[in-house]
Amino acid sequence: MSTPFNQPRARFGYGASSVDTAVIDQALRSYMLRVYNLMGSGLALSGIVALAVSSSPALMQTIFGSGLAFVVMLAPLGLLLVMSFGVNKLSATAVQGLYWAFVATMGLSISTIFMVYTGASIMRIFFITAAMFGAMSLWGYTTKRDLTGMGSFLFMGVIGLVIASIVNIFLGSSVLQMAISAITVLVFTGLTAFDTQRIKSEFYEGDPADIQTKQAVFGAVSLYLNFLNIFMALLSLFGQKNE
Repeated sequence: MSTPFNQPRARFGYGASSVDTAVIDQALRSYMLRVYNLMGSGLALSGIVALAVSSSPALMQTIFGSGLAFVVMLAPLGLLLVMSFGVNKLSATAVQGLYWAFVATMGLSISTIFMVYTGASIMRIFFITAAMFGAMSLWGYTTKRDLTGMGSFLFMGVIGLVIASIVNIFLGSSVLQMAISAITVLVFTGLTAFDTQRIKSEFYEGDPADIQTKQAVFGAVSLYLNFLNIFMALLSLFGQKNE
């Protein structure tokens, strides 16, 4: 997911000292840690909301037994659109507020997984996802290879997955659904490395604090969505359903 900010700028000028480089590296590490903390906190909030809602049969019936289900499903997309189109007008605090609202509504929308899959299965798939995500994000952060071309290819893969998913709504093919889930794991695992490198390259230590905050939030959104898509796809493939 690209961010609506300026293009990456060079961080190292000709003749930059080792002290300058050390300061910049420290700033970059602090920034990336901020992105990961936002993403991790977002996942935690989504999980808490999903578990809390699924623990209340009455609440589940109220939400998913009525037209309110469509509102819950579309709310995260609406919040993302508000964030994206309003980023230049919204304050950093407002963008952060929208992010927390986004991850909370995502928790609502995925709360049904606790009704479908066993708790042990969900935890197992979560840790598998975390290991895959961590490995690919680390590679994206440390590799010297330019992943821009891979990102364009993977974005086309996302479009293909969306089209295939819409088609399968009408076909209802379990085989096609398995293929979609498998490809989803591959595509979003690759996007994890690409987005990590992109987030790293977009950082500029001279940006004002509010710009850095907004960039960190959008970076967290990208990584959050990658993680969640991998998790949901793996759960679809290998999750153990409740009897």
